[in-house]
Amino acid sequence: MRFSWLHGMKIPDSNRSLGFETEINMILLTGAGGQLGQSFLAQPTAPLPLLPCTSSQLDIADARAVEAFFRAHPVRYCVNCAAYTAVDKAESEPDRARAVNVAGVRNLAKACAARGIPLIHFSTDYVYHSRQNTPYKETDAVHPRGVYARTKRAGEAAALKTHAGTMVIRTSWVYSPFGANFVKTILRYGRERPLLRVVYDQVGSPTYAPDLAAAVLQIIGQVEKGEKTAADLAGIWHYSNEGAISWYDFAQAIARGKGLSCRVEAIESREFPTAAERPFYSVLHKGKIKAAFGLEIPYWLDSLEVCLRELA
Repeated sequence: MRFSWLHGMKIPDSNRSLGFETEINMILLTGAGGQLGQSFLAQPTAPLPLLPCTSSQLDIADARAVEAFFRAHPVRYCVNCAAYTAVDKAESEPDRARAVNVAGVRNLAKACAARGIPLIHFSTDYVYHSRQNTPYKETDAVHPRGVYARTKRAGEAAALKTHAGTMVIRTSWVYSPFGANFVKTILRYGRERPLLRVVYDQVGSPTYAPDLAAAVLQIIGQVEKGEKTAADLAGIWHYSNEGAISWYDFAQAIARGKGLSCRVEAIESREFPTAAERPFYSVLHKGKIKAAFGLEIPYWLDSLEVCLRELA
């Protein structure tokens, strides 16, 4: 297994086989090829060098491969961006979804627990699926529906049970300049079609992935500087951008932000059936993470404008 570089650090060519850098503590970044992983790699600074692994380079569902990797490399934190996120496709691929979202997360938690290092794992607002209409706190009951939501919830539980030092961050409506996401879909269809029909009865909060990545690195930096301990990271946390909107509102803002001429029409979810059922309301309350780590979370529209400039 070889990598051409380590983020934030230059190394000689002869040392680029990663079993050789035995004295350098690093942040293992799994799922580095996804939009959240790429958002971590795009950050200008990090408290420790990032060790990026795409899913093809490290299959977290392979317990032996995970253990061998941790034995070979000096990992100080594990940030898990690897996930099965094809929400609708999961309904027909439950075994594959469970392999990554449950077994894979458990494998990472076991390896981290054996070494006493923090695991930072990302989960989803989809675990909340009730008729609550006020922002969900971490202590609110979960009601996951569908394969994707149930496997993400099971992954949370497996990680927390296996390793008390796990930090689970539930997030929502993730987008970025990387990969496939709602923002890029609206931009593509908005240029191709005169009319876009978007649901207005699903309400949540967008999350700009670079904002989330920056927040996590800030939190790790606080531990490295002694302002927080690794134990302070443990438990379930929420992170999304500030504000609450519908998908229709989001689509309108994207189209206007890019000056698209298409018309955006509001429809009900029943007019756009999907294999997996989505929560009608999944706004996340973020008071806990803001108070604990002093985070200033950007407003969703401000972050959308940043993303649209990046995509230009």
